[in-house]
Amino acid sequence: MTLPVSPTDLPALKQLRQSLHQYPELSGAEFKTAERIVSYLQAYNPSKVYTGLGGTGVAAVFDGKVSEGPVVLFRAELDALPIAETNTFSYTSVQDGTGHKCGHDGHMAILAGLGSLLHTQQLQTGKVILLFQPAEETGAGAWAVLQDARFEKELRPDYVFALHNLPGFPLHQVVLRKGVFAAASTGMVITLTGKSSHAAEPENGLNPGLAMAEILLSFDKLIADKTQFEDLTLLTVIHARLGEVAFGTNPGHGTVMATLRSYLPADLQKLKIRAEQVVAQTALRHGLQFGITFVEEFPATVNHPEAVGLVQEAGLALGLSVIEAETPFRWSEDFGHLTHRYPGAFFGLGSGVSQPQLHHADFDFPDELLPTGAVLFYQIAASILNS
Repeated sequence: MTLPVSPTDLPALKQLRQSLHQYPELSGAEFKTAERIVSYLQAYNPSKVYTGLGGTGVAAVFDGKVSEGPVVLFRAELDALPIAETNTFSYTSVQDGTGHKCGHDGHMAILAGLGSLLHTQQLQTGKVILLFQPAEETGAGAWAVLQDARFEKELRPDYVFALHNLPGFPLHQVVLRKGVFAAASTGMVITLTGKSSHAAEPENGLNPGLAMAEILLSFDKLIADKTQFEDLTLLTVIHARLGEVAFGTNPGHGTVMATLRSYLPADLQKLKIRAEQVVAQTALRHGLQFGITFVEEFPATVNHPEAVGLVQEAGLALGLSVIEAETPFRWSEDFGHLTHRYPGAFFGLGSGVSQPQLHHADFDFPDELLPTGAVLFYQIAASILNS
């Protein structure tokens, strides 16, 4: 497959990707990553660069030959994950317990490659925005960027696009879906408070352990009843803690954490309400105080038909394999905040049938995808701004 990217850029893009991989930063703390991106983009003479968007976000604007016209935004993510890397290549992460295990390093390099193309092959009209967004993994970044006054006032796009590498799909294959592409999800944090006592006198305390066990069993029953939901709906308990490790103490507090997930917003709301009812009823029955908070809330990522069509046309024009996913993906993606507000599409780019899966300790983004992603983004922009 031959793609129109300057060969002199490919080694630099690969080096950028591997440098980003070697120095990962967690959500909300992507300060050096953002600086590295800003420094790299200077070679492509963007019309304007915004920094500090929604925290550490960066937006590089590339004007067309005539700046009036549609504004098309492409997004990549700055953040890495709290996952220790098991790879042993030369650019292995130097940050203990932190790694680019989702491919955001590759997504950033793809977007930088788009900047190269916009510099050497300037589009006719309008503007292209390269958004390097913070804190995708926690669901906070896209929302924070949208709350930045500069975004709506100075950047406001007409179209938004983003991609994600997809292990398990053939290398370079474009994966599309109209409507819901990725699930909505939220984290649920439950605290239960009773009364501690000496372990030799449990009758003088109020231990939340039994209530915690009942909540876990009730959650299993709740999610097993599929008749109450319209589509895929999941509840996964991801953490539970009872008191502290002290054999002389009958604990008086406990915490349960779970991830709630659904393809449909209405199903997720119904699950939240019913899970809250389970906790309240169980706590009341055991005489416990309780608290519930929801964190890391991701909306469903819903694609617009017109934008999906633009991605499909671009992929086919480049001779890429283009398929439609039968069902949404179970994982969540905060790009849904953007597609909720602006017409756009989120799509997948196959990263290899035998590629380690996302969030696995041995994952590494395949550099072969860098020119594919960059040219695909450019083709999408050209179809809008050169028409």
